[in-house]
Amino acid sequence: MIALTDRFGPWADDIDRAERLARLRSMRAIVRLATGPRGEALANELHRAERDASRLPFALAALDHLAPLDRRQILASYAALHRPQTEARTA
Repeated sequence: MIALTDRFGPWADDIDRAERLARLRSMRAIVRLATGPRGEALANELHRAERDASRLPFALAALDHLAPLDRRQILASYAALHRPQTEARTA
Protein backbone atom coordinates (compact mmCIF):
# COMPACT_ATOMS: atom_id res chain seq x y z
CA MET A 1 0.00 0.00 0.00
CA ILE A 2 1.23 3.46 -0.87
CA ALA A 3 0.91 6.17 1.78
CA LEU A 4 -1.33 9.12 0.97
CA THR A 5 1.64 11.50 1.04
CA ASP A 6 3.40 9.42 -1.64
CA ARG A 7 0.54 9.43 -4.14
CA PHE A 8 2.04 11.79 -6.68
CA GLY A 9 3.37 11.38 -10.19
CA PRO A 10 3.09 7.77 -11.35
CA TRP A 11 1.82 6.79 -7.88
CA ALA A 12 -1.28 9.01 -8.12
CA ASP A 13 -4.64 7.27 -7.81
CA ASP A 14 -6.66 9.32 -10.27
CA ILE A 15 -4.77 8.68 -13.52
CA ASP A 16 -5.46 6.23 -16.29
CA ARG A 17 -3.05 3.55 -17.47
CA ALA A 18 -1.70 5.60 -20.39
CA GLU A 19 -0.93 8.58 -18.17
CA ARG A 20 0.73 6.34 -15.56
CA LEU A 21 2.89 4.83 -18.29
CA ALA A 22 3.91 8.30 -19.52
CA ARG A 23 4.79 9.40 -15.98
CA LEU A 24 6.80 6.25 -15.30
CA ARG A 25 8.76 6.69 -18.53
CA SER A 26 9.47 10.35 -17.93
CA MET A 27 10.66 9.64 -14.39
CA ARG A 28 12.84 6.78 -15.63
CA ALA A 29 14.45 9.09 -18.19
CA ILE A 30 15.15 11.66 -15.48
CA VAL A 31 16.63 8.97 -13.23
CA ARG A 32 18.95 7.77 -15.99
CA LEU A 33 20.11 11.29 -16.84
CA ALA A 34 20.45 12.57 -13.28
CA THR A 35 21.96 9.59 -11.50
CA GLY A 36 23.45 7.19 -14.02
CA PRO A 37 24.42 3.90 -12.36
CA ARG A 38 23.48 5.17 -8.87
CA GLY A 39 19.83 5.08 -9.91
CA GLU A 40 19.92 1.67 -11.62
CA ALA A 41 17.65 -0.05 -9.06
CA LEU A 42 15.05 2.72 -9.34
CA ALA A 43 15.20 2.77 -13.15
CA ASN A 44 14.70 -0.99 -13.21
CA GLU A 45 11.72 -0.84 -10.85
CA LEU A 46 10.12 1.97 -12.85
CA HIS A 47 10.53 -0.14 -15.98
CA ARG A 48 8.94 -3.16 -14.27
CA ALA A 49 6.06 -0.98 -13.06
CA GLU A 50 5.32 -0.01 -16.66
CA ARG A 51 4.20 -3.59 -17.27
CA ASP A 52 2.96 -4.50 -13.78
CA ALA A 53 1.32 -1.90 -11.53
CA SER A 54 1.92 -4.12 -8.50
CA ARG A 55 5.59 -3.06 -8.78
CA LEU A 56 4.75 0.58 -7.99
CA PRO A 57 5.47 0.23 -4.23
CA PHE A 58 8.88 -1.27 -5.06
CA ALA A 59 9.66 1.68 -7.33
CA LEU A 60 8.69 4.08 -4.55
CA ALA A 61 10.91 2.19 -2.10
CA ALA A 62 13.82 2.41 -4.57
CA LEU A 63 13.26 6.17 -4.85
CA ASP A 64 13.30 6.47 -1.07
CA HIS A 65 16.59 4.54 -0.87
CA LEU A 66 18.49 6.98 -3.06
CA ALA A 67 20.92 9.44 -1.58
CA PRO A 68 19.05 12.61 -0.55
CA LEU A 69 20.69 14.79 -3.21
CA ASP A 70 19.86 12.31 -5.99
CA ARG A 71 16.27 12.00 -4.76
CA ARG A 72 15.87 15.77 -4.56
CA GLN A 73 17.28 16.27 -8.05
CA ILE A 74 14.95 13.64 -9.54
CA LEU A 75 11.88 15.03 -7.81
CA ALA A 76 12.71 18.64 -8.72
CA SER A 77 13.28 17.72 -12.36
CA TYR A 78 10.09 15.66 -12.45
CA ALA A 79 8.08 18.50 -10.90
CA ALA A 80 9.50 21.01 -13.39
CA LEU A 81 8.66 18.70 -16.29
CA HIS A 82 5.08 18.22 -15.14
CA ARG A 83 4.42 21.78 -13.96
CA PRO A 84 1.23 23.18 -15.46
CA GLN A 85 1.95 25.44 -18.39
CA THR A 86 1.21 29.12 -17.91
CA GLU A 87 0.19 31.41 -20.69
CA ALA A 88 2.98 33.39 -22.28
CA ARG A 89 3.16 36.96 -21.06
CA THR A 90 2.72 39.66 -23.62
CA ALA A 91 4.63 42.87 -23.28
